[in-house]
Amino acid sequence: MNTFLGATPLIEHVESDWFTDFFTELPNEFWRRAVPPEATEAEIAYVERHLEPEPGSRFLDVPCGSGRHTLALARRGHRVSGVDISDEALGHTRRAAAAEGLEINLTVGDMRTLPHDGSFDAALCMGNSFGYFEAAGARAFVEALAGAVRPGGGLVIDFGVVAESILPGYADGVRRVMETGDISVEATNTYDAARSRINTTYRFTRGADQVDRTAVYHVRTCGDVVRGLEAAGFTVQGLHGGADDKPFEVGDSRLLITALRR
Repeated sequence: MNTFLGATPLIEHVESDWFTDFFTELPNEFWRRAVPPEATEAEIAYVERHLEPEPGSRFLDVPCGSGRHTLALARRGHRVSGVDISDEALGHTRRAAAAEGLEINLTVGDMRTLPHDGSFDAALCMGNSFGYFEAAGARAFVEALAGAVRPGGGLVIDFGVVAESILPGYADGVRRVMETGDISVEATNTYDAARSRINTTYRFTRGADQVDRTAVYHVRTCGDVVRGLEAAGFTVQGLHGGADDKPFEVGDSRLLITALRR
């Protein structure tokens, strides 16, 4: 049996697609501000270093959010398509692309239902999005990526809630406050051990505007992720703890995976 969340769960539960209405303007604007440009540049350099794309390669960025990787790849001359469920985020990306004269194909859609036509040379899934789904959804997403990427094409996944990163030293219920400009965010995590997931409540505040949201991140071991990718037709090439090519170790804050489509 494929161990990538393929077994029947101990507790029957239908996971709501919380992300369908999470990413409105205020949460999106916070994350647009929160990541410095040099972090995006380092991540794109990592992608190009490990996937070695030809000039003008066809990239799929899914989900692309507000387009920081989409735009960066397009600036380098690649042909980029982005898929995201947030129309607000895609609107921001369209305006930014138009201002720079970049041609980008953007689609509002579910990342589990990509075209299975092998039309892309490489795909990216950045920023913890890989943890959004329960078992069936995660499997569907990996299979969708395999269908979208041509044989020999590349894949990079950024996964910050892998078990080896999250659980060492984990403390439940800790309240964090983050600020960027006039936006502040309060975030509190609770761990659901029965379903191996982290529920994070957020309160976004900007002046009189306040938005409360809850996100669900499904925690998986590194081994489960690797086996799931291999079962879908990828060969994992590398596991790194950051965009500086450091080999992944227990306790690293993120996991970057590079793989090739068989």
